[in-house]
Amino acid sequence: MQDLTVALLQNTLAGNEPALNRQRFADLMPSSGAADLIVLPEVFTTGFHPKARLSADVHGAATCQWFLEQAALRRAVVTGSIVMQTPEQAFVNRMLWACPEGSLSHYDKRHLFRMADEHKRYQAGTERVIETVAGWRILLQVCYDLRFPVFSRSRNDYDAIIYVANWPEARHEHWRALLQARAIENLSYVIGVNRVGVDAYDQPYAGGSVVFGPDGECLLDAGDQIGCHTYTLSAEALAAYRQRFPADLDSDDFTLHL
Repeated sequence: MQDLTVALLQNTLAGNEPALNRQRFADLMPSSGAADLIVLPEVFTTGFHPKARLSADVHGAATCQWFLEQAALRRAVVTGSIVMQTPEQAFVNRMLWACPEGSLSHYDKRHLFRMADEHKRYQAGTERVIETVAGWRILLQVCYDLRFPVFSRSRNDYDAIIYVANWPEARHEHWRALLQARAIENLSYVIGVNRVGVDAYDQPYAGGSVVFGPDGECLLDAGDQIGCHTYTLSAEALAAYRQRFPADLDSDDFTLHL
């Protein structure tokens, strides 16, 4: 496993304007080969918008193709979530994982934010998804999933967790505290990518895209700054910490029913 350079793209989102948002994030992308993994926020093409489903993608449509084009152009995996409509005509909050060689996989958000009626508009995911890049095993998670540690509990099956989010400023301290806790309890790197700006409901977002190390140390904090924020995860540091503090050997066995 080699070191992994991750680019966290933090930006404002234009409400329900996919083409404009795709261009905004394309403009922030790192140059070809500068990162192994590029991470965009949750529902980055629409934001949380009352009519977001009207702009839903379907498999193979504009945003899916954009992901694949950017992955090939940047020679990196590109990930982030969008609103998608399934062949069964359900809507999902889908985190796409596009590889430079042309494959496209996904994770559907498991925990839907009922305080905003997300559970009434979207279908919950049924699978826990781990992808790989440069030898790293990456658990994919979306926003509200962060509050449910059983779902993200490591079974020695991943090295880092990614949380993409639209996490409002009103609960910003929760965002930081929960991300740090997930890193500490799972002996893993945690990457959180959030948006800035104000949404269609006049809800402000403070950004705070961040990287935490497996010991809970904050390694990168983007604050409220728009931009491409990069950090290189150390494979050696991860292995050394897990060897020095193998708390996973005393973890409780359990079965997760989805």
